[in-house]
Amino acid sequence: MSGIDREITLETRISLIAKHLPGTQKAESEIESEGIVHLFNDRETMERVAAEIKLRGERTGEDDIEDNYERYGLYFSEPIGYILKADGSRIPLNYGEIKIKKNTGKYHVIPRTKPRTSY
Repeated sequence: MSGIDREITLETRISLIAKHLPGTQKAESEIESEGIVHLFNDRETMERVAAEIKLRGERTGEDDIEDNYERYGLYFSEPIGYILKADGSRIPLNYGEIKIKKNTGKYHVIPRTKPRTSY
């Protein structure tokens, strides 16, 4: 089965959204402190990725009982975002992930290189 078959709601903490959008203070702060940030191309892309994952995403990390999140992801044929490094270099990203907090059903979406595999 694919997609998310239950009601989930968008996380209201602005920082989790802003962290993955270019030009935001949170993204700038992330690049300064970590030297790297994973960004969507823009907000419209982020919203489209979330909608597609809800419809067709595959569940990942099902057996990790210590992870506070359920994770669903999907590969896209064209880049949905990029990794931006402090030196200005960019790496395209074609994978999107929705992280759903297990105890609240609130989610946020992240551009990634691939599904999370280390637990």
